[in-house]
Formats: sequence, structure tokens, C-alpha cells
Amino acid sequence: MRDVVVRRARLFDVAIPLKEPFRISSGAMSVRHSLIVELEDDLGHIGYGESAPFEKPFYSEETLDSARSLLENHFIPLLVGRPVSRPGELLRLLTDGIVGNRMALAGVESAWWDLCAAREGKPLSGLVTARLRELGVTEAWLQRSDRVECGIALGIPEDGRLETIESRVGDAIDHGYRRVKLKVKPGWDIEPVMAARRVLDRLAPGLPLTVDANGAYDLEDHWDSLLRLDRERLTYIEQPLPGEALWDLCKLRTSVATPICLDESLTSDAVARQVVEMGGPLVWNIKVQRVGGLEEACRIYARAAPSGAQVWGGTMPETGIGAQAMLALGCHAGFCYPSDVEPSDRWYAAGSDTIELMMDRDGTMEVPLQRPPVRRNGWRQLAEIS
Repeated sequence: MRDVVVRRARLFDVAIPLKEPFRISSGAMSVRHSLIVELEDDLGHIGYGESAPFEKPFYSEETLDSARSLLENHFIPLLVGRPVSRPGELLRLLTDGIVGNRMALAGVESAWWDLCAAREGKPLSGLVTARLRELGVTEAWLQRSDRVECGIALGIPEDGRLETIESRVGDAIDHGYRRVKLKVKPGWDIEPVMAARRVLDRLAPGLPLTVDANGAYDLEDHWDSLLRLDRERLTYIEQPLPGEALWDLCKLRTSVATPICLDESLTSDAVARQVVEMGGPLVWNIKVQRVGGLEEACRIYARAAPSGAQVWGGTMPETGIGAQAMLALGCHAGFCYPSDVEPSDRWYAAGSDTIELMMDRDGTMEVPLQRPPVRRNGWRQLAEIS
């Protein structure tokens, strides 16, 4: 790959109201605030990336304010004017002397990948496949589909009613989603799962049902609840314990029959390696935002294959810009469960997403072969660096 020199970068804020608040065990959002990174080379090619933490640090330590500071004062200035030809070289440049801040990093890193796709006139998925081949991924796992399976993530309803869960699960089945995921927490777990199961058993027997606790349980305090969830015929239990509780997650994995899935814990390829060596959970939610961009996500995918890990694609959720990276990686054959990538109209009013995402009635989404048009409605420029 030829050197890529970014001549100018812009940072934007975008705020898109959600159709209804999305609540997880630790917090909620009613507006998708994101930071959009625009990179331009000397030939006028443009690449876009997204940094999508929340306004408050209820999912991770990062916030929109912290990400903006890192992008504006560190990551983008490090890149502008510097020739970079390889994804690994880019990652070394951006992480030299900077610890963590992976969602901020993902914004500029994924924009660089998108810029490379624009320069080469290739789909982003093609660049990802080429990088995975360099990382030694087997031919079987390099195979790409032209579509990605979509699962729905149902937040904790504000009214706290089981009838709301039943209605939402029924709607998800009607729309064709390939998997239903419920957000749970202590005190809101067994009964909602049973309610969802009643609907699934009646309308869509065999459709995968999973739960996601976002780290809300404690191994000692909630042991009985975890054992009860283990009896609910779930495909997997996603992140039941806090992200830093890796050893406890390994112990839980050997104590229950239901597979344990890592989300917040899986922050890097280095963590993935340690999980494998400890005999930890081998269902992995790969999130481009959480791991700091496409290069690290590719490395985790490359490690999953020889480790026997089962992977699937997660989201924050981002806007349509952020979803492009996950579509480009998640279309590869090693992704064995439906992703969290959902159509724009699931979250936002018509015409308000940055890139329109559409799901067919069969619950799948097309992987772009050409760069989709970007909507810039309501973008607010925060900085320009050249």
C-alpha cells in the first residue's frame, strides 16, 4: 500500500434523537451523540470514522468530552501530515505514549481505513480481508458473505412491564430479526427472560435468545440469579460480571452450562490471548469502538480462529458511519452469531442517520460494495486541523 498522507482533518459533533430511550443495567441514552472524524488526503479523497462513547461513563471510562479532547489534541494532530502505509504502523503511531482511550482512537483509526478504501476504489470489506490474510487467518475464515445477519438488542423498558417485553419480542419476530437479546440486571432478569421465551416458543421456536448484563452481577452476591439464568435455554449470557473480573468470568464459565460471552472485558488482542490461556469464555463480542479500531478488531478475529472462539459483531450502537467498520469485518465466515448491527429506522427517525442502514425482511443487511452516501444533516464542526 502506498503512503497515505492526511492533509486536513475535521472533527464534528452529531446528535440524533432516538425514537425511544435505550436503557441498559448501568445507564440510558435518549440521543445518540457521536463524534465524526473526517480525513482528507492531498488528492481530495475523504474518509469518515466515528467515536461513539456516551455522555456519561456508565459503559466505560470514556465520555464524549474525553474523546473530543483526545481526538482534537492528540490523535488527529499525530496523524495529520505524517505518511502512513500500513494499519499496524498507524496503530503504533497513535498509541505511542497514549494509554487507553480506545473509543477516541477508533474514530480516527476507522476514518483512516475508510480513506484508504476511497483512495483505492475498493470496498472496505476487501481491505479487511486483505489484512486478515496478512495476519494468517485461514482461508475458511477469510470467506465473505454479501450480507450480515441482524439481531435486535432490547433495552430495559422504562415502564418495567413484562407486557412491554412481550410486545417488543413479537415486533422483532415480525421484522425478521435473527436473534433476540434482552438487557438484564439483578431484579430484572428471570421474569423478562421467561416472558420473552413464551413469545418465542409460540411464534419463532428455535430463534436464539440471549441476555446482556453489561457487568451488573457479582459472582458472590448474585450466584443464585446466575444459576437460574443458566436454566433458561439461553444461547449465551453476555458479560454477566464487570469487565475487569476476568478470573471470576473464567470460574463462572466452568460452573454453568450456558456459554459466557465477553463484551466489556474484551478490550484488546492481548486480553483475548490471556482469556484463551486461562481457559476463559470463548464466545466473543467484537466491538470496533471498544477495542480501538479495525486493526485491533482484525487481530482479535485472527486469534479467535485457532483458539476455537465463537465471535459476533457488537455495536454501541453507533450511527451508520460507525456501523460500516463492523459490516466490513462481520461479513467474514468466522462470525457465527447474528450481529448487533440494526437498521437505521430501529433507532432514528427517517432520514436522520449519517448513513442509511436497511434490513431486509429476512433479517439480513447488505454489506456495501461501494461507499454509501453520507448525510451531513445537523453536523456541528468542532475543529479543523491541517
